[in-house]
Formats: sequence, structure tokens, C-alpha cells
Amino acid sequence: MNTDVLIVGGGPTGLMLANQLARRGLHCMIVDRHSGPAQQTRAMAVHARTLEIYSRLGIAERALELGRRGNGANLWARGKRTARVPLGDIGKSMSPYPFVLMLGQDDNERIMGEHLRTFGVDVQWNTELTALRQEPGHVTATLKQPDGSSREVTAAYVAGCDGGHSAVRTLSGITFPGAPYEHVFFVADTEATGPMIVDELNVYLWRDGFHLFFPMRGEDRWRVIGILPKKFRARDDVTFDELKDDIRREAGADLNFKACNWFSTYRIHHRAAEKFRDRRCFLLGDAAHVHSPMGGQGMNTGLQDAYNLAWKLALVVTGRANAGLLDSYEAERMPVAQQLLRTTDRAFTLLVSENWVAALLRTRILARVAAFAMTFERAQQIAFLTISQTGIGYRASPLSQTLEGLPDGAPRAGDRFPWLRLKLKVNGSVEDLYQQLDDTRYTLIITGQPLPPTAFDSADLLHVLHIPDDVHNVRELADHRIAGPAFYLLRPDGHIGLAGTRIEPAAVTRYLAATGILSLKTEGAAATALA
Repeated sequence: MNTDVLIVGGGPTGLMLANQLARRGLHCMIVDRHSGPAQQTRAMAVHARTLEIYSRLGIAERALELGRRGNGANLWARGKRTARVPLGDIGKSMSPYPFVLMLGQDDNERIMGEHLRTFGVDVQWNTELTALRQEPGHVTATLKQPDGSSREVTAAYVAGCDGGHSAVRTLSGITFPGAPYEHVFFVADTEATGPMIVDELNVYLWRDGFHLFFPMRGEDRWRVIGILPKKFRARDDVTFDELKDDIRREAGADLNFKACNWFSTYRIHHRAAEKFRDRRCFLLGDAAHVHSPMGGQGMNTGLQDAYNLAWKLALVVTGRANAGLLDSYEAERMPVAQQLLRTTDRAFTLLVSENWVAALLRTRILARVAAFAMTFERAQQIAFLTISQTGIGYRASPLSQTLEGLPDGAPRAGDRFPWLRLKLKVNGSVEDLYQQLDDTRYTLIITGQPLPPTAFDSADLLHVLHIPDDVHNVRELADHRIAGPAFYLLRPDGHIGLAGTRIEPAAVTRYLAATGILSLKTEGAAATALA
């Protein structure tokens, strides 16, 4: 075959998938029908879970250098600030990145593209997928090349990361039910001063919609996203100069736009593909689901689609797992997309409804309720888990198994394993557990009990971490309801696959075999551990 995986689409989702596959030793080809990377972008928010993935990839620091940290979100109504969601405070015990990073899609693409080139892989631009033929053991794809000629390539699998007008989805005969919203959005890259809270997201609610102000790198730079007023919606030639007085009227007279460097209008859809897989072809990101920009979840969700699929494809292509493991991609990611579609649609409908009750709720009640709710710690935690995407789990997945005996409230199979700071060596210093996780293999975490005499002989597939008994460790674990003997088998993506109390190597082996892993067995040698 020409390649292990043909990736169609060179945006954030395709670049993430290509990076994850390349670092796992797979050969991938990534093509895109456009002439080059995005120059302007509507996506702005990078959430904590994405930054955790970036850290595993080695590009988090670069993202932090280029972005602006948003430590909170402010709600404004009728010219007054009515509530603040303090992201930096409420997430500091839940993620090493307890904030929203304001970083445009174009910068995200640049960072991932640069990293991908370190593996000798680059996007083949001006290259369009025109036909797909699935055959036993591979897929044959026809590509239209920059000079207009066509060629065929064969790949073990094809990943459609090619957006809302996905050729992979169309050629696979997968329907894309949903509808466009009637409203027209605008996006503007501006230089502005005003009442906005610097380095934080500012949300302005008004009778006919909302405006979002995202802080950008540079002095007084703001990315403004909102809904065109009714009087402009029938036009396709609206300019920012015509619009700015309406924005100022809702945001306050103190708002002053010094310049607008880029302005565009667009419509959005709410759709989800009927399925995310057709045999050897997969759909990811906007090719699988599109929704309103509420919460800035779209790009981040596509990146997590890629992260979820990559480790599974790598194990299957390299012969360490059977193809049944790939069934879990749709089983896990489709419910996430459908739930996101429902919640963003409800939120968007509330924020744009022209009903007078909804307008009253939006401008007078919603912000007050949010302000009151944010005084409670539990509400703050739920808000962070939702916005940051660290709360996404797969408890209903066929890959999730929780054994009996774990206390109420303890992490369960399918959950993202919590971020802990532990002493990983006897009499050692406190370390970030996430820095010890290797996302190219499984990690078995054992606490509150000695290591078993039987070891696992697949050092390339399983890493064992034994947490020493220590006063600090006991307290840190108890804060996350992990008490007494416990073990957690983490999948490569950091989600828990198997959870239980007393460790039995045979139970781990059975679990891995049942979920499609082929190369793990046990021997009577000593287990590897940090001690």
C-alpha cells in the first residue's frame, strides 16, 4: 500500500491525527483541496483538555507563547457586567491548564503543521479526493493533483477530516442530517478599547442576540464574533463600519474601535453524520458534526476525535490489536457530538430567540442566575468540567469496565483519570502524574497495595506505576475519592479502561484481550515500577 492512513483535510483535526499517527510510527499521507493553511479563522478558544493533549505532543509551550490566557468569562447585559466565571481559580486543582487559551485556528494549524514536518510529513495542498473504492484489506482513493491529473493511492484506512462539505462523507454515502440556522454571523479582527476585561472572554447579551469579545495577542486586539442585526441579514456586502455603531450601542458608549483588520460574515449549521464510520473510512471533526460556536467547542471536539481514533488505529495497523477495537471510535465519540449538538443548540436558541420572554430572560435574568450559581464551588467545578472538556467520559463504552468494590465517588472506567501531584518515588519530591504518563501505551496505576509477583512482559504496550505509601499521597488520592487498595488501567488517551481494588494481573490480561489487544501476556518476573 502507498500509506497506512490517508487523511483528507489539512485543518486542525487532520493535523492532529497526522501528528498522533506519525509519532506512533505509522506512515500517513495528508491531502487538502485548498491552496494552503487558513489565513483567517473563526475558531479562537483552546480548552484545558486540548492543552493536555498538546503537552503529550510536545507543543503546549509553543501554544502558550502564541496565545493569550483567559482566566475568566464575563457576562454583560444592558452595558453592565453582571457575572464572571473565574476559570483560572475554579480549575486550578483539576488541570495543569486551568484557563481558556485564546489562540486562533490559524495559529493552531501553524503549530501542528510545524511539528508534523519534524516527522517528514507535510500537507499536500491543491489535492482533491474525487473517488473512493473500498476493497478487502484496503481502500483505493483517486486524487486530483495540482496539475489536474489524477492518480490512485491505496491505504489501509481513510480519515475524513475535510469539514462540513466532506468528500469522504459524500463518497461513503453517509447522510448529514440537520439544518442551517437562519441567523448570519460575523467575525472581526479588531483593535479596540472599552469596558472589556483584559485577558478574559467578554460576552455581551442583548435583546436580539449576543457579541463575544476574545482577547488576542497584541495590544488592544480583540476578535469579535456575533450575530448581524436584522437590518443587515439580507445583504452580503455588509462592512464593519456599518456594523460597529450597533455593537457600541449594546456594549456601551465607552467602546471604541480603532481599526478592523479583517471582517467576514457566514452562516452556520447544526448537523451530525448518521454514522462516523463506513468500514475502513472514518469521519472526524466538522466532517462528522457541526454546531453553533457556543462555548468554543467545535475545534476542540475535532481534536479530541483525532486523539481518540489515533491510538486505536496505531494498535490495529501495527498488529497489536484486532480491528474490532476501531468499533469503539463511533461508540465513544458519536454520543459526545450528539450531546454537544443538543446543548449548544439549546443555548444558541435561547441567546438568539426574538421572543420577548427569551429576550427578558437573556438580558435581565440569565446573568443574575449565573452570578449566583458561581458563588457555589460545585457549580464552579461543573462549569469548568463542561467548558474545558475535561469532564468528557466514556462510561458506556465497550472499552470501559469497573469492577466491584470501589467507593462511591471514586473515578470510574471511562472517566479521564484525574490530574494528581504525587510522590512517585519513596522520599521523593511531589511530581505531576500527567508528566509520567506515556500516551503511546497503556499505564497501570497501583496504589494502597504491594506490587503483584506476576509481571507483564510487554514493555512497549504497558507501563506500570506503583504509587508509594506516603502521607502526601494518601491525602492527594483521598481528595479524589481514591482510598485503600485500588488500581486503574489507563488507555493511551488517559481515560480509564479498567478500574478495581485488589490488583489481579489475570484480570488486566483478560480485559485487554476482551477489548482486542493481542500481544500482552504475563510472566513471573518482577514488575517495573517507580519506587
